[in-house]
Amino acid sequence: MTDTTVKSNILTLTSFWILGLCNNFGYVVMLSSAHDILKSKSSVPEGNDTVISNSTVVAYARECNHLSTGVILLADIIPGLLIKTFSPFFALHVNRRLSLCIGLTVASFITVARANTELIAAIGVALTAMASGLGESTLLSYMVNYERGVITSWSSGTGAAGILGALTYAGLTGFFNLSPSTTLYLMLSVPGLMGVSFWVLLEHPNKDVTQITQHSSESNKQNQTVSSKISYMPQLMKFMIPLGLVYFFEYLINQGLFELVYFENIWLTHAEQYRWYQVLYQLGVFISRTSVNLFPIEKIWILTILQGFNVILFLIEALYSFIPNIYIIFAIIVFEGLLGGGAYANSYHNIMKKVPKDKQEFSMAMTSFADSIGVSLAGVLAIPLHNRICLLPK
Repeated sequence: MTDTTVKSNILTLTSFWILGLCNNFGYVVMLSSAHDILKSKSSVPEGNDTVISNSTVVAYARECNHLSTGVILLADIIPGLLIKTFSPFFALHVNRRLSLCIGLTVASFITVARANTELIAAIGVALTAMASGLGESTLLSYMVNYERGVITSWSSGTGAAGILGALTYAGLTGFFNLSPSTTLYLMLSVPGLMGVSFWVLLEHPNKDVTQITQHSSESNKQNQTVSSKISYMPQLMKFMIPLGLVYFFEYLINQGLFELVYFENIWLTHAEQYRWYQVLYQLGVFISRTSVNLFPIEKIWILTILQGFNVILFLIEALYSFIPNIYIIFAIIVFEGLLGGGAYANSYHNIMKKVPKDKQEFSMAMTSFADSIGVSLAGVLAIPLHNRICLLPK
């Protein structure tokens, strides 16, 4: 292998790592700031733990926001889900799609930072979801033009987005005492870095990215019709179902139960506990997404079962607060992140190994739809679950 080839491989892996980081960064920040977004944009005065609906006031028995952070989760995932549903069936115009992703990300940060109501904040979060969903579907499909190693690089970058996004938000708002709005303005550099990574650092298989797309579409024309894609979907269920269930379980925990698992009179406030839960979860995700080559897993259903046990554990803890120390919760949250990140990275790694080359572009994009379905269902269930538990005595 020549020095030029080594340099090219390093640039390619580095570029996909940065692309994964930038694509998921805004998504993670919005989930990390969910508690603050609802608190600061809420029409209910701070400290008044009530639900006001149709002139009826319901007092919460616990310390709760009057809306679950599942509301932010839904705004942060459903638009992306819609994009992931349809984008695999359209031509892969990479330049246009990446330009749109960057524009949507910029608009989302500004909208949420300037929002003065929950509705405007939710719209801003939805823009982030659209950018992340389009970027993930597009770049996963584009990876089939490279060696399998880019999957690990991309997965590691998305995992890094989790820990760096959550840690950056928690650090800037906590240690540096910046407002959530100022913090979001500072993060406008992220979409710019994404553009530099794709159009400057990344070495494309052909200098003209558009020609690559056209050539790929023409060479696979017989296998890439809408009808053939739909007929191939049943063969993807072995990848999609376990991945979707893992994400359903973990986001039910993160957005339905995290906020309800808190310890009183310790060195962290309730809001700070929520932020650091997100950081530790993302740490677990980063570790498992980065180590897929070292610890490959083919039986994703094992991770699904373990994540299901985590749901039960966190539900019991939210109801009865039986765990005596927050450090035990910290350890369980890291484990939860390991399961989620492992399911993500290994699912796409298995596709690159087992799916025929001419089906990989569609399979990569379509499988990303599965985790979005799981997250969306978790968001829907998280809202009534949150409200029901909040009404119970602690």
